Amino acid sequence: MNIPQLVLQPGKDASVRRFHPWVFSGAIDRIIAPAEPADGEVVAIVDHRGSPLGLAHFQPHGSIVGRIFHFSNQPQQAPDEAFWVAKFRAAWERRRALGLVGNPHTTAFRLIHAEGDGLPGLIVDYYAGTAVLQAHSMGMYRARTVLAQALAVALGPQHLTAVYDKSADTLGNAADAGAPNGYLVGGPPPDPTVLENGHRFRIDWLTGQKTGFFLDQRDSRALVGHYARGRRVLNTFCYTGGFSVYALAGGATAVDSVDASKTAMALTDINVALNFADADAARHRSFVADAFDFLRGPEADTDPYDLVILDPPAFAKSRAARQRAEAGYRRLNAEALRGIKPGGLLFTFSCSQVVDRDLFTSTVRAAALDVGRSVRLLHYLGQPPDHAASFFHPEGEYLKGLVLAVE
Repeated sequence: MNIPQLVLQPGKDASVRRFHPWVFSGAIDRIIAPAEPADGEVVAIVDHRGSPLGLAHFQPHGSIVGRIFHFSNQPQQAPDEAFWVAKFRAAWERRRALGLVGNPHTTAFRLIHAEGDGLPGLIVDYYAGTAVLQAHSMGMYRARTVLAQALAVALGPQHLTAVYDKSADTLGNAADAGAPNGYLVGGPPPDPTVLENGHRFRIDWLTGQKTGFFLDQRDSRALVGHYARGRRVLNTFCYTGGFSVYALAGGATAVDSVDASKTAMALTDINVALNFADADAARHRSFVADAFDFLRGPEADTDPYDLVILDPPAFAKSRAARQRAEAGYRRLNAEALRGIKPGGLLFTFSCSQVVDRDLFTSTVRAAALDVGRSVRLLHYLGQPPDHAASFFHPEGEYLKGLVLAVE
């Protein structure tokens, strides 16, 4: 079957040959096809001489017109189910090599991390037998049914009982999107509970944020547990309380969780109850509140915390919003640093892709100067290895964090 070709201009193939998966509109010389390819259609990427470079999903709107999901110098055909099965099996084996597959203490992890696994526009999170799929490109959205079937074949019934598609809200106002979320394979499990480093968490992939849980903070949560003993802990933007559970398990004297969402706080309380008996659970309190207001309020002022976690949602999703995001991060970190006990620790994060590590670090440094606190840098934090970015696609390094000792 012939597929449309995106022919690159002379000299515009260098980034593709360096395995960068994005093809920009300015690199295109012409399109060889009977008609303009549809949004999400599979196209072949070729250089100006017609030599094959790979397969991509076409995007007619915006600066990125092609997202390459297969690099090859061989003539290309549109992928079939066997192609996707091979991709998913390779990703599964990479997670096995990380010690995640068959781990009795951790039953949830990211199986497909978009460009990091060579599949731009696709996220698949694995929750103890249920794969939750999110398409972030029209190409992956249009292929979601065959992708679900390929996941079932690749993992087999011993590892996969259901595939849930949660793509309805990830493509904005795209005209061809809009199918409701739902199960593409199997159905709901009797108990949507997973283990992470031995801790139990209830996952709500039906109505929760993202795919239901922020798996990318697994290693950072463990580090909070390491430092929590004997400390009074504040977990802001707590969502489902992951950091709170680890802090309690690590021996914190008290843990306060704060989130503006009543639904999130209800899940936090469920997760605390899943892991602790009443006496230990009594060390935890939940507050439905704005994090900025809470940091300025009486709880933080009258009895200062000596370990504070700032893990806000992305303050910027585009370069145009980066300056506003920088101001937000600076103000948030200043509020936390102003009130934290001497000798305390600050775990602070940004998941804004357009705010790189250097900018985030300098912003937090400016916040410390604003409030006149001396700090030492203990750790740089980032994504765990199941969220690894492609070495050739640094844009995939979205999560960054700092652990600061506050004098």
